[in-house]
Amino acid sequence: MASWTSSEFLYVEIKPPGIHFLERFKRSGKLSFKQYQWLVFGLTFIAYIAFHASRKPNSIVKGTLSKSPTGHFKTTDQGGWAPFDGPDGTALLGQIDLAFLSVYAVGMFVAGHLGDRLDLRTFLTIGMVGTGVFTSLFGVAFWANIHSFYYFLAIQTLAGWFQSIGWPCVVAVLGNWFDKKRRGVIMGVWSAHTSIGNIVGSLIATGLLKFGWGWSFVGPALLITFLGLVVYLFLPVNPPAVEAERDGTEVDSTMRLGDTITESFLSSRMSTGFDRRAVGFLAAWKIPGVAIFAFCLFFTKLVSYTFLYWLPFYVSQTEIGGEHLSQETSGNLSTLFDAGGVVGGILAGYFSDQLDGRAITAGGFIYLTIPALFLYRTYGHISMTINIILMFTAGVFVNGPYALITTAVAADLGTHKSLKGNARALATVTAIIDGTGSVGAAIGPVLTGYIAAISWDAVFYMLMTAALISGLLLTKLIITEVKTLLYGSSEEDEIVSAASEPRPPIDVLI
Repeated sequence: MASWTSSEFLYVEIKPPGIHFLERFKRSGKLSFKQYQWLVFGLTFIAYIAFHASRKPNSIVKGTLSKSPTGHFKTTDQGGWAPFDGPDGTALLGQIDLAFLSVYAVGMFVAGHLGDRLDLRTFLTIGMVGTGVFTSLFGVAFWANIHSFYYFLAIQTLAGWFQSIGWPCVVAVLGNWFDKKRRGVIMGVWSAHTSIGNIVGSLIATGLLKFGWGWSFVGPALLITFLGLVVYLFLPVNPPAVEAERDGTEVDSTMRLGDTITESFLSSRMSTGFDRRAVGFLAAWKIPGVAIFAFCLFFTKLVSYTFLYWLPFYVSQTEIGGEHLSQETSGNLSTLFDAGGVVGGILAGYFSDQLDGRAITAGGFIYLTIPALFLYRTYGHISMTINIILMFTAGVFVNGPYALITTAVAADLGTHKSLKGNARALATVTAIIDGTGSVGAAIGPVLTGYIAAISWDAVFYMLMTAALISGLLLTKLIITEVKTLLYGSSEEDEIVSAASEPRPPIDVLI
């Protein structure tokens, strides 16, 4: 067994059984390189839709399980669910969220390290099926009449571990097939899975809520379990595993593997031209830009996950146009925040490619988050129309930088030129960045559980402060990128930036 710092591999890459099936329908007997890319894009996209869909029921059923902080308004006629129906109900739900996200954050570091040493296809499948099992077990409490706080705590803790496997795996696989040149746009579109997953999860959970809150968990659980089996059958981890070769007519500048993979990698089997030694955990932290973006994501994800876990509840407890909304309506309305996130992720990826600056783009979106949050809290209650517009706008600026940092930036740094061709850092770097962000994601919702009982204004001030700190962390990198874009840089004065692939005369490394 490999140690924590070992570069030893624990598996042998093989072609997925589903690929053999697909090749039967090809006259040439094999899929083209671009077809593999579309397959990878689609499978990883739907896989993470399922991961996020399975997280959403927790926020949807909060109003069903508990009373409002003041205890005078209930969103459903089910009367709450012990132990969450007491005056400390929101605090207990916050503790459940903390348990999930804390294990998720720690598990992310472990999963990323293992992901660079294990078969990503099998590892991802384990994460998806395990997530399905424990998501459904939370819902089973409805039929089994379970009211033990520690049951819910244990289930969410285990669910957090299996959820942590997903992100390092999907980013690593996608990074193996796409290069830096158009990574911002490609991953900007791809990162829509986060918001789409939230929307899908909200619609499934709210649609099934009328049959009993347990079904709100079982529905997404069945979805991710089924898709986990599909991933196992069809997902190609990297070109050597399926002996993929780039088409001779394919333009080299689009959708190629890029700096981390040499030409011999594309035309050979597993080891040729491909450094298979995994990068150590501590060494990955030392890659230029990893630590800065990791701590930036800490605060960015704190804001994003507070909305993920508490927005439907907040909407149900806030008068909009002079009236309270039902839990089902509140859940459906909250999907507009995620719809804004889809747009934000794509725009952030596009602008970062056009500007050759990941930090400039991320910082710009983060600073615009502050007025967006202020306006939503201050004027969102006036009417449904104003609430919809401001919620959508907040989603654009909150989720834009979150999507950019966790996808394009993480993939850029995981294939950084300082690695000298080593393509085995992607999962580890992704885990470091998103794992650190997940610590913030754990803190935000649990703080909200306590602060919301006092004042929602205080919650929004907390979120705006977090956004400000996140933007300030990027200040030095933003200044560096601006100077580089204006004046260029020499080889002797190379600037470290994760922004993009080097293009003369600009060589930006974060």
